Amino acid sequence: MPRYRLLLEYDGGPYNGFQAQADQPTVQASLERAIAAFCGVPAKVFVAGRTDTGVHATGQVAHFEVEKHWRADVVRDAINAHLVPEPISVIEAVEAAPDFHARFSAKGRRYIYRILNRRSPPGLDRGRIWHVKKPLDAQAMDVAAQRLLGLHDFTTFRDTQCQAKSPMKTLDEARVWRTGEEITLEFASRSFLHRQVRSMAGSLVEVGVGRWTADDLQAALEAADRTRCGQVAPPQGLYLTKVEY
Repeated sequence: MPRYRLLLEYDGGPYNGFQAQADQPTVQASLERAIAAFCGVPAKVFVAGRTDTGVHATGQVAHFEVEKHWRADVVRDAINAHLVPEPISVIEAVEAAPDFHARFSAKGRRYIYRILNRRSPPGLDRGRIWHVKKPLDAQAMDVAAQRLLGLHDFTTFRDTQCQAKSPMKTLDEARVWRTGEEITLEFASRSFLHRQVRSMAGSLVEVGVGRWTADDLQAALEAADRTRCGQVAPPQGLYLTKVEY
């Protein structure tokens, strides 16, 4: 059966995460309805990263199979037509190798976290950025973020409901920078624990406001204790931006 790989962009605000759930709006459910409306038969969608409620994506990757062969551009346009007016877009569709799997073939994932750092709340970006009123020291946050690089037990930054078999993860990249009133945090790894990025982002804000030092962040990491985590950043600032294969 032909297998298609999709590059997706979506606003996670209206959805209860990516993964299909009974009687809840999800990105997966909307995609599967659109595909079924297009090709006339049910299709299951598999995804690289199962984003949480309110989390967005500009570079999510998914795949599905159907019995009939279609041109990739027809697949893209037809799914998009059936998604209207939902805030989900298929940016690209390509025919994939039979053994391609959106989740298990992935070699890396990249997220950014957006913070609006000013007194006034967002007007245009409401629901798509975390508003932090207190001044943040982005340089101090970037210096502290380097303490998270490498292979560690990330229990401190792991949700208590995380289903991963091990808390050991290797963080390949961590950067923080300011552009005007916006601060961006970027993280890259082969894979992440449940709510790891939001937990790291919230803890780095503790550094940014001056409540923590880089040493405090490192001590929290080394404690491997969830209660040592700083605040957990809200979902609306988080974006899955790229999946590498």
